[in-house]
Amino acid sequence: MATFFRPKATVVALAVLTLTLAGGGIAVAAQPSAKAPTSSAQPGARQPGSGSQPPVTAAAARRAQAAMRASLAPPPAGTAAWAVVSANGVLLQHSANVVSAQRFTCCGAGQYEVILDYDVHSKAFTATIGTNDAANVPPSGEVAVAPRYLISNAVFVQTRSSSGNAADRSFHLAIHN
Repeated sequence: MATFFRPKATVVALAVLTLTLAGGGIAVAAQPSAKAPTSSAQPGARQPGSGSQPPVTAAAARRAQAAMRASLAPPPAGTAAWAVVSANGVLLQHSANVVSAQRFTCCGAGQYEVILDYDVHSKAFTATIGTNDAANVPPSGEVAVAPRYLISNAVFVQTRSSSGNAADRSFHLAIHN
């Protein structure tokens, strides 16, 4: 009986290998081209060079280091630090580990920094456009969040209008521990 399964196993292995190679070729052929045509005018198309963060100043680095030195214990695993920030960069509501928020005025609209009192560079971030007013109806728009360049205890947030243009928007931020 062992000799009966041996030829079948070889045929099955070759069939799987053939289908895998053929499937990979199909997947590569089905991918869209690497560069989209310039004539496509879709909403939210990003302007070149808009993906960079503002430079870190010496004062900002000192402020972030001071926040780390005055640290509370980081939130325990499975919890989140959070903040509600207004469109002008004012910290409206926040958890204990959030130290400050600011809107960058040097580099255009919609760029913010939120500083915490512990290292967040390897944490997960979630942000959404939102307010803390009684009606709680935020304006439409988009938000992106990333670790702050060269500051381990800060988060960079960028907000845009629904058409993709940089715009000041209030937002809610969560840092997942």
